Amino acid sequence: MFKNKYQIIAITLVFLGSVFVASCTDVLNTSPIDDSVISSNIVYETPEDFRQVLAKLYAGYATTGQTGPAGNPDIQGIDEGFSSYVRQLWVNQVLSSDEAVVAWNDPGLPDFNMQSWTASNDFVLGMYSRIFYQIPLTNEFIREALQRDEDVIQGYLNEARFLRALSYWHALDLYGGNVPFVTENDPIGSDMPEPTNADDLFNYIESELLAIEGDLPATRDNEYGRVDQAAAWTLLAKLYLNSEVYTGQDRYSDALTYSEKVIDDAGYYLEENYEHLFLADNDNSNEIIMPIRFHGQNTRTFGGTTFIIHAAVGGDMSASEFGIEGGWAGHRVTPQLVEKFDMENDGRALFHTEGQNLEIDDISDFRDGYAVTKWKNVNSDGSPASSQDYADTDFPMFRVADVYLIYAEAVLRGGGGDENRAVDLVNELRERAYGDQSGNITAAELDLNFILDERARELYWEGHRRTDLVRYGLFTSPEYVWAYKGGVQEGAGTSDHLNIFPLPASDVNANLNLFQNDGY
Repeated sequence: MFKNKYQIIAITLVFLGSVFVASCTDVLNTSPIDDSVISSNIVYETPEDFRQVLAKLYAGYATTGQTGPAGNPDIQGIDEGFSSYVRQLWVNQVLSSDEAVVAWNDPGLPDFNMQSWTASNDFVLGMYSRIFYQIPLTNEFIREALQRDEDVIQGYLNEARFLRALSYWHALDLYGGNVPFVTENDPIGSDMPEPTNADDLFNYIESELLAIEGDLPATRDNEYGRVDQAAAWTLLAKLYLNSEVYTGQDRYSDALTYSEKVIDDAGYYLEENYEHLFLADNDNSNEIIMPIRFHGQNTRTFGGTTFIIHAAVGGDMSASEFGIEGGWAGHRVTPQLVEKFDMENDGRALFHTEGQNLEIDDISDFRDGYAVTKWKNVNSDGSPASSQDYADTDFPMFRVADVYLIYAEAVLRGGGGDENRAVDLVNELRERAYGDQSGNITAAELDLNFILDERARELYWEGHRRTDLVRYGLFTSPEYVWAYKGGVQEGAGTSDHLNIFPLPASDVNANLNLFQNDGY
């Protein structure tokens, strides 16, 4: 994507974004304008200029600042490595669930082990600030692109609208829609942003995606790392699958329609080897619909997949097997996740058990809890990546296996479709995992509980689990608990207000138009 080098001509963009972000975050602010600022009419002079700024918009999901890995951050007030979009998304989606625990004691981080975060949590603030760094930058790009009539710039405009919809979807999913809402139609430097609500934000995201889906590049017809029609279809499918959570309205038939479009028309298909999806050369995969690109030389960051890979290595594990010089000894899985696997036969059960305890008696001890070997910074042929310090491995924001499971779940939830096809799609995943048909299931065995567990087996540590558990009513419920949920080793139910995160207290204090989510 853009030759894998994110060109940064974003000094003006950072300033324009900071007008919005600074009004919404008192502690975390985007970098201030400096003496080298140039005006937007120079930044957006030629189509190539637009292309380079579009690269910055994509880069915002991977990088953390203007130089990398640290020293000139996009967002101040938090360790730059912590501020990565993918890293923050992973923490919010994975550590809050049954998929992982973290040994580290950085202020606010242990709260995710126990579902005890508050509106003052630094990592809640970090994710929120990253979302609302991306959105105003994208708004400014869209504002400028709308003034041009070149076809190539209009193509970039559609990609930018998708990226904004993606970030607003994360805001809807994580914060329940009660968030500041600004588009290209709002003047820069206007009054403090007004909040939207879940229904209106859902409708906005849906309308944006429907408006651009036919104008995005045809599936697999864009540069790798840039979005196409299949990315829009996938995001629509995920939006509709969770519609009942977001708005109270069942949209499972629409989830089925758009998942079917991806499966039948997109030209993406399952990778033959599951493990290859999470290696340094996974840019060769035909399964990844939307990757967030990383490169050890050109996108150096302590977030992203560098974080995911390093933090999973410790104890007796050999760092060289993972293409890194040393591990950070942070993350392990809960026993409850391990129990979902056929450890002997399911090839997705990628756990390091030697020297590790299944049970987690001491959450600060890396040896308590199995370690995960799913992500590596080595190529599929065993050759080294470009760096042992920073990963080449791309992060699959969307991939085909997820869409298969969306189709199956939509069928089971009454969205129509073909139950036999749903069984066949699930069995395709299981045949890849087992290497044969020994793990196949029948129609009688396919139910919603099976789908939830199969999503855990297929998609663990990819940033989906919290959303899935909320959709099933199990994220806070005492009916399903895992180690340290609720602050006790055996696990306990928690308050339902935790199904969404709070708005950061600093934001609510700084913007008098905002009001806090219930329960915080």
